Amino acid sequence: MNSFFRAIRTLALVAFALTLFAGASTFAQTFRGTILGSVTDSSGAAVPGATVTIKNLDTGLVRTVSTSDDGSYAAPELPIGNYSVSVEKAGFRLGVVTGIKVEVSSERRADVSLQPGQLAQTVTVQGEELPMVDSTSNTLGGIIESKIVTSLPVNGRDYQKLIFLVPGVTGSPDQITDSPGAFGIFSVNGARGRANNFLLDGTDMNDGYRNDPAINEAGVFGTPASILPIEAIAELRVLSNFESEYGRSAGAVINIVTKSGTNNFHGTGFEFFRNNALDARNYFNDVGSPQNPFHNNQFGGALGGPIRKDKTFFFIDYEAMREKGAEASTACVPTAQDIATATAVNGTPVNGVIAKLLALNPWPSPNLGGSCITDGSDGQGSAVPSNVSLSTPFSNRVDSAIVKIDHNFNTNNLLTGRYYIGDSDQSFPLALVGGGLVPGYNTVTPTRVQLVSLSYVSTLSPSMLNEARFGWNRFAEGFFPADQAFKPSSIGLCAASTAARFARAGAAREWRPEAQWHGL
Repeated sequence: MNSFFRAIRTLALVAFALTLFAGASTFAQTFRGTILGSVTDSSGAAVPGATVTIKNLDTGLVRTVSTSDDGSYAAPELPIGNYSVSVEKAGFRLGVVTGIKVEVSSERRADVSLQPGQLAQTVTVQGEELPMVDSTSNTLGGIIESKIVTSLPVNGRDYQKLIFLVPGVTGSPDQITDSPGAFGIFSVNGARGRANNFLLDGTDMNDGYRNDPAINEAGVFGTPASILPIEAIAELRVLSNFESEYGRSAGAVINIVTKSGTNNFHGTGFEFFRNNALDARNYFNDVGSPQNPFHNNQFGGALGGPIRKDKTFFFIDYEAMREKGAEASTACVPTAQDIATATAVNGTPVNGVIAKLLALNPWPSPNLGGSCITDGSDGQGSAVPSNVSLSTPFSNRVDSAIVKIDHNFNTNNLLTGRYYIGDSDQSFPLALVGGGLVPGYNTVTPTRVQLVSLSYVSTLSPSMLNEARFGWNRFAEGFFPADQAFKPSSIGLCAASTAARFARAGAAREWRPEAQWHGL
């Protein structure tokens, strides 16, 4: 274990050194934005050496750059938000552009024409008057803003459903997924559903086993095992023909940026619920029998604001889901007469070990009629569709939380840290979408997802910027039988085995922990 951490530390130092030497000349997988443009005088000639100050109107973050010989400037790695740009040069009036909106992985132009005069005089241009078309890249895709994420109704509060608003996104044509149903995968421009690359705040958010997103990946048959809180999403961009710096996957890049605190406090609280008291009966839940229960509650809240104005900010978000109910279905089970007939035909009593095993999870009693066997004279025969109406209990507990801190060390250095944890326990019938739903044979699925992201942006000079980024991703999920505590020796089976040995063997076979790190 010590050697593992030493290797991680060494690789992180190497990655940091590479980014330090690469400087601003190397483009990375950015989850921020860029403001660029050119500064000219009233005749259209370039103005070199002008001081350009970019300010975030929400957090007070300030970035200062200078125009080059051709009058151009660029300020990359700006956190998404609302900005103003001011340009000053001796002999000219102060030029100001306001209302510039920086979006995830995008570039916004703010060209300024300086007018002769004194710096005390100001010429202001509203950002709405500038073209908002991204004219600096040929990337296809689309951006989903926070107001869309939080205002549109989404079943299950699964942000991935909003991705279908982007042109080119459809259901996965191959349908290769371990999670059919609500929390499945999608295709972008015909690529495989598992060819997509998910980034959260610029760091990896992929389950290395399935190559599905680690957050919002389903556990048992499409039921959510973790949730990325919708209130925590600032923006989401889908890149379909992305630049080479992203790499890795042949599908789209899903670039998600979480919210940060600002100089003003903002918070939300919510609860959504579904209840069988408001629902119609399931088709298999016959009238005359009690209506099967179903209770689904999703609740949580978010809060963001300043710890120190213009310096340090926080954002926290918690979302939970509690779901309990019973799945209605029908099945074919043997009656007492069927068992007696089969025993008589075999000519021997039921084995004692098997009798004890069946007693642990006894067959339910038929309640829709008699035997499922049309001809049982020889213990064989053909089965009819069903003779019992079942009500199999299920449950799902999901807890998800995000904590994010942003700190401006000075006018040009920014440190961002974010931690996400999703934890859940699921218990669903073995064959939720088909097959037997006999009680006592549920699949239990504990899941824990953890992601850490650290980013430090420093301005080394007016023309050189460096970012050091670190990401850690751990996805652990197990699939176990509901009776995993069962001891075979208790019924005389495998008496030489111990429960501890069985528990260790089961964990070794089924548990899939993963850890990944990233340095840019």
